[in-house]
Amino acid sequence: MTVLPSPETDRSAGPVTIFGPDFPFAFDDWIASSRGLGSVPEEARGREVAIVGAGLSGMVAAYELMSLGLTPVIYEATRIGGRLRTHRFEGADGVTAEMGGMRFPVSGTSFFHYADAVGLENRPFPNPLTPAAGSTVIDIGGETYYGRSIEDLPELFSTMSQAWDEALEEIGFTELQDAIRRRDVPRIKRLWDELVATWDDRTFYDFVAGAKAFAGLPFRYRELFGVVGFGTGGWDSDFPNSMLEILRVVLTDCDTDQRLVVGGAEQLPRGLWTLPVRAGSPWPEGTTLASLHGGATRPAVSAIARNDDGSFSVRDRWGVSRRHDAVVATCQSWLLTTQIDCDEALFSQDMWMALDRTRYMQSTKTFVMVDRPFWKDVRTDTGRDTMSMTLTDRLTRGTYLFDNGPGVPAVICLSYSWMSDSLKMLPHSVDRRVELALGALAKIYPDVDIRSHIVGDPATVSWEDDPYFLGAFKGALPGHYRYNHRMYTHFLQRDLPPEQRGIFIAGDDVSFAPAWAEGAVQTALNAVWGVMHHLGGSTHPDNPGPGDLFDELAPVELPG
Repeated sequence: MTVLPSPETDRSAGPVTIFGPDFPFAFDDWIASSRGLGSVPEEARGREVAIVGAGLSGMVAAYELMSLGLTPVIYEATRIGGRLRTHRFEGADGVTAEMGGMRFPVSGTSFFHYADAVGLENRPFPNPLTPAAGSTVIDIGGETYYGRSIEDLPELFSTMSQAWDEALEEIGFTELQDAIRRRDVPRIKRLWDELVATWDDRTFYDFVAGAKAFAGLPFRYRELFGVVGFGTGGWDSDFPNSMLEILRVVLTDCDTDQRLVVGGAEQLPRGLWTLPVRAGSPWPEGTTLASLHGGATRPAVSAIARNDDGSFSVRDRWGVSRRHDAVVATCQSWLLTTQIDCDEALFSQDMWMALDRTRYMQSTKTFVMVDRPFWKDVRTDTGRDTMSMTLTDRLTRGTYLFDNGPGVPAVICLSYSWMSDSLKMLPHSVDRRVELALGALAKIYPDVDIRSHIVGDPATVSWEDDPYFLGAFKGALPGHYRYNHRMYTHFLQRDLPPEQRGIFIAGDDVSFAPAWAEGAVQTALNAVWGVMHHLGGSTHPDNPGPGDLFDELAPVELPG
């Protein structure tokens, strides 16, 4: 990969998709097959399955379980959507801000399968130095650089980009990505499994600092790389993370060719709420999750316990208990100890260790609506745009500009920051956050009066401050692969004792590849397979599911 956008690579062998690399199962093919995902015995039809959380993973699981003829019962603490949360500005119809997931790589083919199913439109996301951004400003160490492409920037940027490319080649990047492109499972397993053993306990920064390509360059290049990243913005917040996290991102093109959902990403889980069941479902044609729930989800879950007959009792926040034949927990894993009173026997001690060791990254966004996309005005003195998509080492870190078309107010994400930069914002009100962002941007654009264009009320979010999330997304630390392996493979359950079967975990943090929505979808589909088999069902022989092919594709196990 390049630090910044490069010409299209040869895709004659097929596009790069999020096909593994840990578990290279073709989820997109499974859900697109005319054979369907499988079936459950007639006596199991209508049985209730509790879905804890109405985020993307919960809604995908609920929709597919409904299509199998089961009765998903969705429990949600606040609103449908989870971290696909779209803020709609008052008084401006259709003007939105994405508080959570906002850019979705086209390599996330299962995600787009469902986006297409509910009829969502998308367009290119205005990432730095892409045509969708128009222009980009990089401000670091008090120096400001302007460009529309990498060719417009000083040579140090292309040198840094080349160093990143060469560093990846030191560990066989091109060969492994080609195997993913070709869906060559044996080659993926051979190459990736070796990297897992080598890089599980080493950080992203260790990789950059130790690469031969960077070794001969001054520290300034690593510092610049931390601000600019490799296409989507700064990545120094991820420097402490396991290098495996970063390799998954670049190998599966999560960092390139990203799209935004027109009208807001929250439309996807909400669209699944009203999407009719798949053709051929035991439910009558036109049945939806909304109709099965009478138009509203059930309240937040406060407790989960196993009954003597093997079923589950789920108690909601108002003390009402309901019996279910299975449970799919799609909430962030920490909530199973901080918000939900779970019987300890539901999971092994090793699994509890994994659930509690999940490490979430902090993230803060602050948005304002403006009267028009004034940044497109060309300055007569410089010939440059008045303002640009901006990456900086200042408090704002990333500033994104969203044009909604002529005659419609526009939106500025004044600041998108992570980890310590996010924590700096945590104590402050939304107005103070806006003031801090405007103060930082005034040093980059001293002649631009952003304030005069602001209309309506600003919007902000700090995901670590939300008691139902406690962080934005998983960021695995060195040594966490074994924990992730336990969580991801839990859906199989064939080796679990009876008292631990029937409750399944899914969601972004269960995935090996967090933060890109595709992982939430894929783990939901794993859980669907698990519930189907738990209730005596099976897949069609011509369309095997993830559990059917598990032994062939299983993530490598590290010793100990």
